Amino acid sequence: MLKKLSIQNYAIIDEIVIDFSARLNIITGETGAGKSILMGALSLILGERADSSVLVNTQKKCFIEGVFTVDKKQAVLDFLTANDLDAEEELVLRREIAANGKSRAFVNDTPATLQQLKALASLLVDLHQQFDTLELGDSDFQREVLDALAGNEGALAAYRAKYSEWQQAARALAALQQQKLLFNKELDYNQFLFDELAELGLQENELEELDAELKLLSNAEGIKSSLTKAYFELRESEQPVAQQLKQLLNQLQGYASYHPELPGILQRLQSAQIEVQDIADEIDRVNDSVNYDEKRIEWINERLMAGYKLLKKHGVQQSGELLAIQAELEKKLKAVLDMDDTIIAKEKEVAAALTEANRLAAQLSKARHKIAKPLEQQVNALLAQVGMPNARLKVELKDTELNEWGSDGIDFLFDANKGNRYEPIRKVASGGELSRLMLCIKSLVAQSVDLPTMIFDEIDTGISGEAARQVGLIMKGLAASRQIICITHQPQIAGKANAHFFVYKEIQGDAIKTNIRLLGEDERITAIARMLSGEKPTAAALENAREMIMN
Repeated sequence: MLKKLSIQNYAIIDEIVIDFSARLNIITGETGAGKSILMGALSLILGERADSSVLVNTQKKCFIEGVFTVDKKQAVLDFLTANDLDAEEELVLRREIAANGKSRAFVNDTPATLQQLKALASLLVDLHQQFDTLELGDSDFQREVLDALAGNEGALAAYRAKYSEWQQAARALAALQQQKLLFNKELDYNQFLFDELAELGLQENELEELDAELKLLSNAEGIKSSLTKAYFELRESEQPVAQQLKQLLNQLQGYASYHPELPGILQRLQSAQIEVQDIADEIDRVNDSVNYDEKRIEWINERLMAGYKLLKKHGVQQSGELLAIQAELEKKLKAVLDMDDTIIAKEKEVAAALTEANRLAAQLSKARHKIAKPLEQQVNALLAQVGMPNARLKVELKDTELNEWGSDGIDFLFDANKGNRYEPIRKVASGGELSRLMLCIKSLVAQSVDLPTMIFDEIDTGISGEAARQVGLIMKGLAASRQIICITHQPQIAGKANAHFFVYKEIQGDAIKTNIRLLGEDERITAIARMLSGEKPTAAALENAREMIMN
């Protein structure tokens, strides 16, 4: 609820603070006293756009602050958490407007965007102004009314979850079907590419290894000649290197004890002799393995040519990359074969989700149809109470294609004169009729839904007498479980107040300023008597006013 409203330097308001009651707050005052200015200031903390023209005193900024009690409303707490705003027992919405027109918004002293302020305020306040009735003709609002009265919150959540599941599955199925079309178009070409690679039957690193082998075979004669010569010099020449090393070793062996460094040299010579012998044996083995093979060279050339052709075709450099392409093509071909099974499974999933969504939509529709007639009867009875005995509301439900809200097309039809000619509300109802119709509907919805603070700005225009008294009774009933703030000119409504505020103008220095004060019981009697009979109320008007307050 709105606990306190503070306004500074807004239009002809210098500074006022209003402490509201938790029940029915009535605001009265003469025409032009500044009641609409109050609503203009309030609308700023509800997220409306600011205008620097409201600053009469341009030497200081405009300041509007509303203190709300959250009462553990989950929707408010969820919003604060989602937007990284402090969640406290009291919620302070503040708006500041500088002389240059720049505006700043705050939630609990944390800077907030105008969109955040507006979204949060919508959870705290339901502002209904005299001509603010367009939503009554809106199909979304009408559906919300029916669902609220039918208690469809849980059923609607379950349906929307299943509807979303169906939509996601349907999109996935469409994507699979589109993918299959694309795959089918590419199937023959992919099959050709795969067969080409499979036929070649490459192994990992095969082309690189064949290229190395080809170089060896192509130079086999030269390599073999060099190896033979090397072996000959090491082991089979007239003076083989290995034999020469052995002779040198024998010559020095007899003098090893005469010089301290000779033993080391002899050891090294012996190692060299052994190493040369090993090298000669290794050269002989390698030489035996190197053979020129013309047929092998021809086969390698043909295989390399085929491999290089595919490397160039696919724009890659190595055997492994060709094998990766082959694996990917195989995967695509297998996917085409598996896709029919996948599509069949997805079609079953879509059908099951649709069946369940239709079942849940039928439950919603049944509940809406069930509540439609009682809603018509209750609203029509209330319309008679508020001075519209000939007006009738009719709820029309039509079957529609499945959508996120079910399968019902909902339209509130209205007949103002018992002509049995029902038309959509937005086409036929006048401003005053819409205002009272909205009050009647909201009073019913409030019995099922925890509505926020409700503010009514002169929606009683065009009524008086018993109709005004009935509007007051409806508001009093609403105020039993929530805060109501109402600006009115009707004494019958003012008499129902739990807190009666009076807006007035006063001269401060050379300027006229708007002010407001909470009236005591005697002041209330006088104010209501003036609303009944004029500036100088008669004794009868005073008695009538006292009776209104007492009753």
